[in-house]
Amino acid sequence: MLKDNDLKSIKLTPTDNSAVEGRTQNESANNAVPSDSLLSDNVFYKVVESCPVAISITDLEANIVYANQAFSRITAYEPEETIGKNESVLSNHTTPPIVYKTLWGRLAQKKSWVGVLVNRRKDESRYLAELTVAPVVDDKGAVTNYLGMHRDVTDIHRLQNQINNQKLLTEATLNSSPSAMVVLDETGKIVLDTLSYKALAADIGEEPVVEFSKAMRSQLGEQYNSESNLDIDFDGLEVTLDLSGFGTRYFTCHSSSITIEDGAVESFFNGATTRYRMLVFNEITQTRRRQEETRLHTLKELVAEEEFNQAMRETYDGAIHKLAEPVNLMSAAVSMLEKKGNADDPALEAMRSALHSGQQALVSLTKLLPMKASAGKTTVNINQVLTDVMSMCSEAVMSKGIDFSWQPAIHLPSILGMATRLRSMFKQLVINAIEAMDRQGITNRKLVITTNVVEKFAVVEIKDYGPGVPKDLQMKVFEPFFSTKKPGEYVRGMGLAMAHEIVTEHSGTISLENDRTGCRAIVHLPVS
Repeated sequence: MLKDNDLKSIKLTPTDNSAVEGRTQNESANNAVPSDSLLSDNVFYKVVESCPVAISITDLEANIVYANQAFSRITAYEPEETIGKNESVLSNHTTPPIVYKTLWGRLAQKKSWVGVLVNRRKDESRYLAELTVAPVVDDKGAVTNYLGMHRDVTDIHRLQNQINNQKLLTEATLNSSPSAMVVLDETGKIVLDTLSYKALAADIGEEPVVEFSKAMRSQLGEQYNSESNLDIDFDGLEVTLDLSGFGTRYFTCHSSSITIEDGAVESFFNGATTRYRMLVFNEITQTRRRQEETRLHTLKELVAEEEFNQAMRETYDGAIHKLAEPVNLMSAAVSMLEKKGNADDPALEAMRSALHSGQQALVSLTKLLPMKASAGKTTVNINQVLTDVMSMCSEAVMSKGIDFSWQPAIHLPSILGMATRLRSMFKQLVINAIEAMDRQGITNRKLVITTNVVEKFAVVEIKDYGPGVPKDLQMKVFEPFFSTKKPGEYVRGMGLAMAHEIVTEHSGTISLENDRTGCRAIVHLPVS
């Protein structure tokens, strides 16, 4: 075994990776060889023996001539068990031959080699050795020995693999999720996104986070700033995106701040951190559409019930009106005959009986008259009511080849009213407009609905490109039992008289106006 005097005679040659960057030539010369005082005190030998890195020195055949204490601790071989043995005693024979070929190729060039080998301890347990081998030269430049230094990096390798595997599992889990996820840094730059997010970006043709930020800012206000404010966390915020070519899509959004330790070298001691924000978008379009279909189906049933009740009222009102005329005539005739003093006249008695029957019939019909809906008034969004009406009438609009234009006011105040009756009224106006254009010779079939605010009224205009209503009939069409339809034509809905009744219930007005291209139904409703 080499002792301190033997170690003094070994000199390491300067190789391509033995120079220390930043030192001057004088500093290198002064520090290359320990001073005589250090050597005489056996300091050099004690340093090598105390080094926590396994150090061994071999001859040119890789036979071990020296091994320090750390070498024994790592390999479990005592010094006397390794001296004279070849370094291959540590080999597990699973390291690829190309690695050893490269190692010896570098040493043949008098250059050091750094790499990882699979080694085996005395107890047959395996470990990964991060090895550095350097040639040792004499004063004439001839290689006399090889210096090997290695450390056990098994735990480091295992930890790195765990980190990499965890990263792969995390990425696979995130990418298999239907949720679109994105992570932003403090400047708003995307540092991580998932496949679902990329697919969403491909769908809308824009950066999704930009579109979502606009929508979220409209709900959260200016306090939400996607580029700088990472303090606002929220969960389940619903956002609607109107995408050209894709219609309206609905999402729930989740935002959470993430703080991680800064990996910069200068942050090692001061514990600096970096903040990020993770946004998660879950699409609920299909759920919302199913809910909307259910809601529209319910609305159709409510409107149909309202229309049925209105039609029944109109029918009974018409019957009462028609029956009241002969009853009133008979009442007048009976009064006249009674005044002439012919109380015992059989004809008078017959008329009294007929009058009584007629009056009883009027009472019965009046009792059968359906009651008006007694629903209380609530805050109503007229734009939403008209949207519902157009959804219910969409099939009729498309089947008649009508081009529909919807021009709502951006900020339309709510009104106080009964939503179901208003839907019924606007639906009747839309149906009238559709029927006005469903005639031969009308090629420019266009329906335009606009909303606006004029003073303290919400104004709705329903314009059709039909023949219009004659000026002398523009007021008469709102009278009970009046219709512009020819005898025998089917009259559906509740008629403009009932539409006028509903508008009056809401303290509003309704009128018809012709222009050179068609007719406009104009409704004024006071805002709440």
